[in-house]
Amino acid sequence: MAFTPDFLDEIRARLPVSDVVGRRVKLKKQGREWAGLSPFNKEKTPSFFVNDQKGFYHCFSSGKHGDIFRFLMETEGVTFPEAVERLAGMAGLEVPKSAPQEIERAQRRASLNDVMDMAAAFFQASLAGRAGTNARAYLDKRGLSQETRTNFRLGYAPSDRTALKSHLAAQNVSVGDMIEAGLLVHGDDVAEPFDRFRDRIMFPIHDVRGRIIAFGGRAMQADAPAKYLNSPETSLFHKGAVLFNHHRARAAVHQTDTVIAVEGYMDVIALAQAGIANVVASLGTALTESQFDILWKMAPEPILCLDGDKAGQRAAHRAIDVALPHLKPGRSLRFAFLPDGQDPDDLVRSSGREAVDMVLSRARPLVEVLWEREIDAQPVDTPERRAALESRLRELVRAISDESVRRHYGNAIAEKLQIFAPPVPVAYQRRGGPRGQGGFSDRRPSRVGHRVEPLRASSSLRQSPQFSGAITKVREAALLIALIRHPRLLDRHAETLSELELTSPELDRLRRVAIDAAAHDEAQSSEMMEGAVARAGLSASLARAEAALTPGLWWAAATADDLDAETGFLHSLALHQKAHALHKELRAAEAALGQDTTEENFSHLVDIQNQLSKVEGTEAAIEGFGAASGRPARSL
Repeated sequence: MAFTPDFLDEIRARLPVSDVVGRRVKLKKQGREWAGLSPFNKEKTPSFFVNDQKGFYHCFSSGKHGDIFRFLMETEGVTFPEAVERLAGMAGLEVPKSAPQEIERAQRRASLNDVMDMAAAFFQASLAGRAGTNARAYLDKRGLSQETRTNFRLGYAPSDRTALKSHLAAQNVSVGDMIEAGLLVHGDDVAEPFDRFRDRIMFPIHDVRGRIIAFGGRAMQADAPAKYLNSPETSLFHKGAVLFNHHRARAAVHQTDTVIAVEGYMDVIALAQAGIANVVASLGTALTESQFDILWKMAPEPILCLDGDKAGQRAAHRAIDVALPHLKPGRSLRFAFLPDGQDPDDLVRSSGREAVDMVLSRARPLVEVLWEREIDAQPVDTPERRAALESRLRELVRAISDESVRRHYGNAIAEKLQIFAPPVPVAYQRRGGPRGQGGFSDRRPSRVGHRVEPLRASSSLRQSPQFSGAITKVREAALLIALIRHPRLLDRHAETLSELELTSPELDRLRRVAIDAAAHDEAQSSEMMEGAVARAGLSASLARAEAALTPGLWWAAATADDLDAETGFLHSLALHQKAHALHKELRAAEAALGQDTTEENFSHLVDIQNQLSKVEGTEAAIEGFGAASGRPARSL
């Protein structure tokens, strides 16, 4: 809806910025301005200022700036037309009418919205009545409280073919309106229109303004043709452009700065009941471009929370293909995968909100999931297959329309591909050379000062010899986690832990917590250690460290027996110390080769690199020494 500049100016003239802002922020007069604590960031010293004369607010802590319309949009998540309508009401102004055709369409939509609201009320009454006995029992079994059912306006559609039709007809709703609203099945082969939803639990679907525009129905009978049935496309409802719970989640998203997208209605409702309100869902199909646009308007990096099985992986892969061309600076996706066989509803009911929070804290960037998808697509055990992998990745990167993001993706993928390339001495590297499209480079990076972060590898890549060196990148985490998850070992190895050389500040903070817990007799169990970590505010750090573990480091996990954990710890500690010494030698050898490129210096450097390769690949052979953990026993 278009608004004239004169109308907007009239609203501004009637409503000082301090009046609008003052309804949400406690302001104090400071000279010609008003000051208060930022509504966008937590702070103790006011950095938020309002100037009525100039008609704007400015927040120095967040950099946000705007007028009264922008303030409502930023703090309440409303659209511009909604902000105008709300402020016009506060100013005592009537919103001007648009063109006659638009007015007629708006009136027609409003009429159909009324019909949908009447249908929702009927379904709610049916759920509460005798016909809804089985439906109520099902919702009880799913653990949904009466308050939750009321908040989401859950209902039940009776099995009678004309129950809703007869009820609405008694309210003077025409059959034509029922058909246009998508409530009846009709057609040339249908003698008499009948109720679309029968013997189903009903979930109202709202637009962004909270008006009911469609329904989703879950069948009560196991042999129903469709477990879930949505309303058809109507003038109110376009399935690919709507997210379930969008209108409720907006305010929560503004508080958390993120939005979580799940796959089903029950997932949204169960999480909301557990206190996670910033959740939406697609309507039973893969997310569309329009739905991604909605998500990105809500938050720059939505989290797609998916089942951990193959279906969840396929959903993630489809989402990547749809989203990839539309990535922009600061606009991407993250993926959180649930334990196999569980959806968010299952997890929150069985393990509580903390389990869901843990899954969300481990959400992975799009680039990682893309890399793993392509690695798993086919084996990478020959040069030709690795070349095919690189070719596929090049094509995918080219699909990104934003030049800056495309370049950074190219660089990130090129770095990951380096696991297939042996290190090249500094003096023998090519200087310069053409760069490939999308950021891929024909140069190999120097090992001097180059630090590759730990990779989250797929199963097929872990079996590749080229991957062995990457295990070294998570060895520090494994050593620390082994003692946190097996605190009985701390008494014997506390001094070793305190002297352990760590390259990660985050792991160093965890190390200090573990040592402090041991010193204060708080390391009697894994639960006590986890509590100490939580009190230090490092639960997310511990989760990230554990997420980096590869299968070859199984002995560090809480599921391993203490005996195997100690054996693995001591073995890996020796490798860690050896690798650390070799890295020092490598830096010295590289420096020597840079000053004097003799064959002797080159041979010495290659020898050190070979030793490092053997040390960094040793964990891949540690399978089995752990009969105590129920694993097939092998020697180290």
